[in-house]
Amino acid sequence: MASELTDAKFNDDVLKSKEPVLVDLWAPWCGPCRMLSPVVEKLSEDYKGKIKVFKLNTEDNPNTASTYSVQAIPTLLFFKGGQLVDQIVGVKPEKEIRARLDGLLK
Repeated sequence: MASELTDAKFNDDVLKSKEPVLVDLWAPWCGPCRMLSPVVEKLSEDYKGKIKVFKLNTEDNPNTASTYSVQAIPTLLFFKGGQLVDQIVGVKPEKEIRARLDGLLK
């Protein structure tokens, strides 16, 4: 299951992580975010122990969205070695997200 993330813990949980990280930026009122959520949860289980998966509510934690210039949600941010290496905006097929995650493991 994807863990909840906050602006306050972003540095420690994401930027200092030894494993690659996927951050799902969402909000409770966002319909497409709710559509993407089960896919993110499935991927968090499939990649458990290899990639950390977090969900960040942009309503409660606006700083991270602002820092990474997120204009629309859902947005998936992919980090490796503390650096943003990829992002997806909007709802995409699980296969496409999985391909990007596999790229983080190389």
